[in-house]
Amino acid sequence: MCHYCGCRDIPLIREFIAEHEAVTDLAGDAVRALDAGDPARARALVAGMTDRLRAHWAGEERGLFAVMRENAEYTAYIDALVGEHRELAAFLAALDLDDAADRTAFTRSVDELHAHVAKEEDGLFPASLTELTGDQWNLSMEAWRTVHGKADGAATQAGARDGRGPAAPH
Repeated sequence: MCHYCGCRDIPLIREFIAEHEAVTDLAGDAVRALDAGDPARARALVAGMTDRLRAHWAGEERGLFAVMRENAEYTAYIDALVGEHRELAAFLAALDLDDAADRTAFTRSVDELHAHVAKEEDGLFPASLTELTGDQWNLSMEAWRTVHGKADGAATQAGARDGRGPAAPH
């Protein structure tokens, strides 16, 4: 993962990355639970992962993805990411961890999730630094806050770095 462009300093991107880490940790724990012969624990972990993914995807898609789509250069890239969200959602909804083939497919889907996260963290997130205006960051952050029940505006202010991107809270 890239640590050079500075996107990790943007509060909204930092939130998305924290959500990615939480979801991939749950996914990894679920795989380990399956490997240890504990499908009940794996089911609970997958349920938590699924709930977090739903909120995460809503925050991305209603916020950052929506404003990045305003630039036609990113539309196909974002459409592919959203398609991957839908595919994983459908897979998780039909997942039966009592079925050996589904357990194998789940492990494969965890690897695909890591690849998906890299497309966001190493592709779209850095691109957002140069593409979005302060108003677009505000819209993106407000969408994230709304999805996460934090519509009180407590997270960030727009206007860092030459008026682009959100500033850290004062």
